[in-house]
Amino acid sequence: MSKSVLYSSSPLLASKTPVWRSKLIVAGIALAFAGLAGRAAYVQVFGNDFFQRQGQVRFARTLELPANRGRILDRNGILLASSVPAPSIWAIPEDVDATKAQLAELAKLLEMAPADLNKKLADEDKTFVWIKRQVDEPIAQKIHALGIKGIYQRKEYKRQYPEGETAAHVVGFTNVEDHGQEGIELAFDKDLGGKPGSRRVIKDRLGRVVEDVGEQVPPQDGKDIQLSLDSKVQFFAYQKLRDAVIERKAKAGSVVVLDSITGEVLALANYPSYVPNKRQNLTGEQLRNRALTDTFEPGSTMKPITVAMALEAGRIKPQTLIETGPGRFSIGGFTISDTHNYGTLTVEGVIQKSSNVGALKIAQKMSPHEMWDTYTALGYGQKPQIQFPGAVTGRLRPWKNWRPVEQATMAYGYGLSASLFQMAHSYTSFAHDGQIIPATMLKSSEPAVGIKVFSAENAHAVRKMLQMAAAPGGTGQLAQTIGYSVGGKSGTAHKQVGKGYASNKYRAWFTGMAPIEKPRIIVAVMIDEPSDGKYYGGLAAAPVFSEVVQQTLRMMGVQPDMSVKPQIVTNPVEESF
Repeated sequence: MSKSVLYSSSPLLASKTPVWRSKLIVAGIALAFAGLAGRAAYVQVFGNDFFQRQGQVRFARTLELPANRGRILDRNGILLASSVPAPSIWAIPEDVDATKAQLAELAKLLEMAPADLNKKLADEDKTFVWIKRQVDEPIAQKIHALGIKGIYQRKEYKRQYPEGETAAHVVGFTNVEDHGQEGIELAFDKDLGGKPGSRRVIKDRLGRVVEDVGEQVPPQDGKDIQLSLDSKVQFFAYQKLRDAVIERKAKAGSVVVLDSITGEVLALANYPSYVPNKRQNLTGEQLRNRALTDTFEPGSTMKPITVAMALEAGRIKPQTLIETGPGRFSIGGFTISDTHNYGTLTVEGVIQKSSNVGALKIAQKMSPHEMWDTYTALGYGQKPQIQFPGAVTGRLRPWKNWRPVEQATMAYGYGLSASLFQMAHSYTSFAHDGQIIPATMLKSSEPAVGIKVFSAENAHAVRKMLQMAAAPGGTGQLAQTIGYSVGGKSGTAHKQVGKGYASNKYRAWFTGMAPIEKPRIIVAVMIDEPSDGKYYGGLAAAPVFSEVVQQTLRMMGVQPDMSVKPQIVTNPVEESF
C-alpha cells in the first residue's frame, strides 16, 4: 500500500504566492483579450474599408466579356468580314502537371516546337503566360480533352475574310486584340467593335473563379457595316487588273469603279495584294492601298478638264480651231512637243489626238486663277472626303506662284499630282451633267446631290470628245466594249525619280465612263511601270477598262445601247506625254 503524500510538508507548496503575481497574470490575459478585441474592432469597423480594398486587390477581379465584332457586308449582303470564336490558350506555369506525352500532343495541336512550349512553361515564378492566341474552336476542344492541369482557355474572337486578297485593301484587318488596323476595319473600328461587358468575381490564389460578385454587365455587340462595294464587280476588277499587271510585266496596278449616279464605290482594287488572315511576311508593297495613297502627275487625263473649263469660261467652242503645227511649242526656255505634227485641229480633235500643244494653247486663253478654282472645285489639292483612312491630298500649288510654263504643263497634266481615286472622282463632273458628286464607301440608294462645276451642255460636249478619243482615230480605241458606248481619256507619264524623270519608267492609265449618253459608271485604271514595251495608257490600261466596264454594266443590269461590235484598228494613235 503506497504512502499518502503530505502536500503540507512540501516546502515548495507550503510557500505563499504573492497576490500581485496572480493579479498580474490575470491583467495580462485581460489586456491580451482587450488588444484582440480592439484589433477586431479596427479590422471589422474602423478600418473595414481599407481591408476590404486590400482583399479586393488580392482576390477580386473584373473579367472582361468580349463583344462580338460587327460584320462587314457588301451592297448585296455578302460577307466580307466576320468574327468566329477563337479561344486563346494560357497557363499558370507553376501549376502545370502533365506527362511528356501530353505536352508533346499539346505542342502538336498548337503547331509549336516542343522546345518553344517548354520554354514558355519553364518559369515557375510566373502566374500567367500566353501559350497561343486565337486557335480554332476544334483545336481548343482537343486541348481541353487532354485535361492538363494548369492549362486554361479564354474566350476570344478572330476575323475571317471570305474574299481574301480580292478585297483586302478595302476591308483591311484587325490585330490580335480585335482592333482595326487598316481599311474599313480601322475607319469604322468604334462602330464595329461594340462595347465589352464585365463580370466581377473572386479568385483563389491559383487564379480560379470561386464566386461571382455583383451584377454581370453583358457585352454590346458591334454594328454591321454595309459597304457600297459589289463583291462580284470587285472580284472581276481585281482579276483583270492582276492579269494585266502580270502580262505587261508591270510593278503594280490599281482600278476604281464609281457609280456615277450615287457616287458609290463599287470596286477599289490593287495589285499586288495580300491575304488578311496570313500576314506573316507582309510587305509595304502589298499593304499599300495605291488607289488612294499613291499620287502621280495625271498627264493627258487632265486635258478634258482643261477643255471643259475653257468651254465654261466661254473662251472656246467644240469646233474652235487650234493650230498645233509644227508639233512643238517653246515657252519659258522649255519646248513642249506632240508625238506627231497634227497641224490645225478642232478642240474636239485636240482631245481625240491628245495634243499637248493644243491643250496648252487652250489653257493660255484663261488665267491661272480660273484654272486653280476649277481644279480645286474638282477636288485636286484636297483630301478626298471619303470614309476611308490614308487617302492623300495630292499637290496643287497656289496659282499666284505659277509661271507661264507651269500653267502650260498643267493643261496636259504635269506640275500637279493626284491619286487614281481623285482622278476618277473628278470625272463625275462629266458623267453627272456638270456636277461633282460626293463619293461614298457605304451603300446608298439615293442619287447624289452634287456641286455644279460645269453646265450640263458643256459636260455633254466633253463626253462626246471622250467618246471620240476612244473611237477609231483616238488614243483609247482598245477601251471600246461590245454592246456599250464608252468614252474616256488615256494617259502616259514618265515616272519621277528625285527631281527629274526616268527615261524608261512609265505610268499608264485610262479614265472614262459608260454608256456615254447616260453614264452609269466611271472606271479608272492605272498600270505602274509596264515593261513589255506597251507602256502607253491606250495599250496597257484601256483593255482593262474595256473588260471591267462590260462586265460591271452587265452585272448591274444596264441595257446595251449599241448593237455593233467595237471598231478597233491595229495601230492605235500614240498619245503625247
